[in-house]
Formats: sequence, C-alpha cells, structure tokens
Amino acid sequence: MILQALKEYYDRKPDLPREGWERREFSYLAVIDLSGNFLGFKEMSEGVGQKKRGKEYLVPSLGEKKGNGIKANLLWENLEYLFGIPVQRKNGKPPDPERVGRQHLAFEERVKLLGKKSGKVNAVLSFLNQLDKAKIQSDPLWPTVVKRNQPMLIAIDGVPVTDDPEVRGVISSVTKSPGKVGRCLVTGLENEIVPLEPPIKGVRGANPTGASLVSVNNKVANGINGGAVPAFSSFLKEQGNNSPIGKCASFAYSTGLNYLLRKDSKQKVQIGDATTVFWSAKESPFECAVPFFFSEPPKDDPDKDIEAVKALYDSIWNGSFAIPEDENRFFVLGLSPNSARIAVRFWTEGSVREIGSLLKRHVDDLAIVPDRRRENALPLRRLLRAIASQEDEKNIPPNLVGETMRAIFSGTPYPATLLQASVRRIRAEQGKKNKKTGHSEAHITFERAALIKACLNRSLRFGNPQREKEMTMGLDVFNNNVGYRLGRLFALLEKVQGEAQGSTNSTIRDRFYGGASCSPVTVFGNLMRLRVHHLAKLSVGLRIIRERQMQEIVSGIPSIGFPAHLDLADQGRFAIGYYHQMQDLFTKRHENNGVERKTI
Repeated sequence: MILQALKEYYDRKPDLPREGWERREFSYLAVIDLSGNFLGFKEMSEGVGQKKRGKEYLVPSLGEKKGNGIKANLLWENLEYLFGIPVQRKNGKPPDPERVGRQHLAFEERVKLLGKKSGKVNAVLSFLNQLDKAKIQSDPLWPTVVKRNQPMLIAIDGVPVTDDPEVRGVISSVTKSPGKVGRCLVTGLENEIVPLEPPIKGVRGANPTGASLVSVNNKVANGINGGAVPAFSSFLKEQGNNSPIGKCASFAYSTGLNYLLRKDSKQKVQIGDATTVFWSAKESPFECAVPFFFSEPPKDDPDKDIEAVKALYDSIWNGSFAIPEDENRFFVLGLSPNSARIAVRFWTEGSVREIGSLLKRHVDDLAIVPDRRRENALPLRRLLRAIASQEDEKNIPPNLVGETMRAIFSGTPYPATLLQASVRRIRAEQGKKNKKTGHSEAHITFERAALIKACLNRSLRFGNPQREKEMTMGLDVFNNNVGYRLGRLFALLEKVQGEAQGSTNSTIRDRFYGGASCSPVTVFGNLMRLRVHHLAKLSVGLRIIRERQMQEIVSGIPSIGFPAHLDLADQGRFAIGYYHQMQDLFTKRHENNGVERKTI
C-alpha cells in the first residue's frame, strides 16, 4: 500500500520528471566546446555559507541504485567516471587505478550508445577521445573540484548538454535492452522487473548517495552441508525478483518519495533519527500544513509561516479544514536509516477528516495552563527535546519518535517510555540553576507538564476511566488523587519558604523533590515541621491565607498519612499538581497586582 500510494502521488504531480529522467543539483559544470576541447570548470553554486547550494538540472536517470558494481550515468558523473582520474577517498583509502579505468570506459560506452545523431553528442565523444588530463588538472578550480568529488555535468559553451532538445530526443530514443519481464506487485501489470530500485535520498543518517527502501541481498553464503548456495533467494529468485516491481512503478514511487524528501520540502519533518513525510491522494493544503504540528520554524526566521500556523489551528477548531474533502485520503510515512537500507518506522493512512480529528485530540490532550492550543506552541520536536538529556535532539531515544507518532495518528495511548522519560528528566533537573543569575529554573516546564498530562489522560481513557479522574488544564481543587494533592502541597511549601526567606541558594525543591515525588513518607514529615518556622516569618494576613490553602490540600489526603511509595502514574500526577499549584499561585499574585498573567 505504501508503494501504491507513492506511485499515485507521482502520477498526480505533472511537474515531476518523467520516466528515465531526474532533477539533480550540480555545483560545477565541465565546459567543453563543439570541437571537444576542454575549456574549464564553471561553478554553479548559489547562496553563501550553509545555504550554498548547486543549481538544479534535468538529467538522465540511471534508474537503479549503483551498489558496488560499475554503472555509469549518462553525460554526468563523478571525476573518476568522467575523466578517468583517480581521486583520494575521504576515508583515506587509496584509489584503485584499474577500477577507475573501467569506470571511465563504462561512461564512454554509455555515451557511444547515443550514436552520432547530434552534433553536441559528437562533441562529447571527441572530448572523451582526446582527453587531456593534464589540462583538466591544471584548471584553477581543480583543487576545489577534486576535494569535493561531486557528480559533474558536461556543458558545451556553458550550457548543459542535457538542456538541448535534440540531445534529449536522442536520449529518449535510445533505450537499454529490456530485462526480465514479470507481473508488477504495485500495478498488477506485466513490466520489466528491476533488480535494484532507484536510490532514495533525503533520510537523515542514511547513505547520502541514496539508500534502498525495497531490497534483497545478493551474496553467497555457506550452505548447511558446507557447499556454496545463493543466500536471500527463494525458488532461484534473486534481488528484485523476490518482490517483483516493474520498472515504471519503481521509478514512479522512488521519484515521488525523493520529491517529498527534498531539502526544501514543506511536507517533511525531521525529529531525532526519524524522517516523516505527509501527502494526500488529491492535492490539498492540509498536506503542507500538518508538518506544523511537529516541526518548529527555523531559528533565523522564527516568524516564518506564522499566519499559516494560526489559520491551521483555527480550522482544526471549527472543522472547516475537512468540509470540502471528507474522503480525501491522507498518508503519513516515517522512515529511519538502517545501514544501506531505509526502515519504515511507522505508516498511517486515513481521510483528511479522520487525521484532522486525531490531531485535534492530540492538541486537546496536551492542553494545559496557559492555553496555547491556537498557537504552534507544542510541536512534537520541541516536546521530545524537552525530555531529552541536555535538551539535545540527538539524545531523543530512537524508538520514542516512531511510537509517539503512531499513538498520535491512531489515537491510542502514548508510549509508556514517554511518561518515564518526562518524570525522569524532571527529577534530573530539580536543582537546575540559571548559569548567569544562580537562581532556580523551572524543572517542570510547560512542555513537560503538557506531555505528562497527555500520557496520563490517554492511558486512563483506554484503561479504567472510573479509577482516577482525568487531569484538567488548570488547578483542580476537587481532584483527591494523593499524588496530585502532594504535588500541590509541595509547591505551596516551596512558595512559603520563598516568602519567608527570600532568594536562597538551596530551596526545598532542590533538595527534596525527588524523594517527595517517589517516597513521600520519608520527606513530608520533615517538611511539615519546617513549614511552622517558615509560616512564623510571614505577615499575619499572608500566614492565614497559606494555612488555609494547606488545610484545603491536606484535607483531601487519606487519614492513614503520607504513602510510602508513589507509582509512575502518581509521580506524574505529583508533577502536574505541583505545576498547577505554582501556576495558580503566580496567576493570583499577578491578578492582585493588576499585572498580566505570567508563565513560569
């Protein structure tokens, strides 16, 4: 179904290259004249710094992954194929002159297949016949070109050979001898079966020259009796014949996927090692809007597409996004690198209305004070980074991205590891200080609180809804869960300490949060005795207010006293209780002073 959906996407995109062609970036052109004389290299890169990119041209496609064999592209290649000049590898491995010679010969043979039907093709043949390697290596740009060793396109008088209509006609008329014909699993039609699919590019962590989504090894392994037998082959079928896909379908789905994975794609999201693409069966603005739920605007342009984000969230709220396209199918494909292959991390499909409803449910589950549901305040990348070590995206557990995305698009409970990681990160940063001021920083941040609330509520909804009360957006004084109540109490005790002592190097949060949230009985006895000294330092009016607040909280705790242990779910409720109470305390303080509400 994945390959069929990708092929159908390609079929509805008339601007994508037709079979046998591909769009590719080139930073340099190898310029010759009509007599085949080498004129020099021409740089085609545009932009500066990290934004420097080559220029895109339409060129003949090889139609399959090169693998370890010698397969030459037509009229464009790297330096070894193009000029037969050995190039030092980046890994320090010395070049193989004999292999380089065979590579160059393969390139020359492919050009010869075009015949002499075009003057510009003849010019390329003349260039290859009278190749002057010394002149090429003396060009001023040679040191830069050889260092990068990127594919290069042949141009005549500055214009790529493949841009010439006559040359394109010649290329289209010359086809390779057909391979084995079989029934394509994607289309159901008879077609030439490809042994290797075209390379898929754009998946972070995969081979930059391209990796395979569908592939079967073609090596020899030792048989049971010691004899050599073909491995990974069934009924004498090898490579692509094990899962026969026609040449037309293979080109279509790979071209469609490569288009979705391109650098400037608005239908791609990168979170951790998972690369996710979105598309719909029929053209829809929704396919370019959905990534806003998961990604963040670039740091150098934080306001990019902000109006589109607001419009999307408003349409999700009033349902207008789905009215004209209820049954338009929508697809989500998550990919991750796996050696020379690409692994499918997750796959989801549904109507635009169904996907939109699932996204709305996800946003609602995350909703917590202050209400930011109509903003792009909680993209998944930011949420997962908030619970990663040092808040570094590289430290996001690999499987967590796929499991969370699967939960979002299926409406099922979030993975248990998401709650574990959130609670663990909060405990790890209970004593976090601002490096400049030395003051304590919030350890239960907006993102972490939102994640914990979402995990708890979904788990409860799919488990036993009667067992516990769902977490609300803001402070819930009627929630009698012991973990939630103790979290509220701990926040109030910390607040009283701050009011009594002012700024201090060590707060009760820094010292006791971990113990209070896991083993309350070992901590709260001392904290309740300590509160007496802190309350005594407050003004009479404030002391009465705080005592009443504490009494309201403690009255909901079972009479048997503080529990010896809180399970993971109640540790999460402890964190939400703490967060809600702190938000409420700061909100009331600012409301009393006539100051705008503040988030901590």
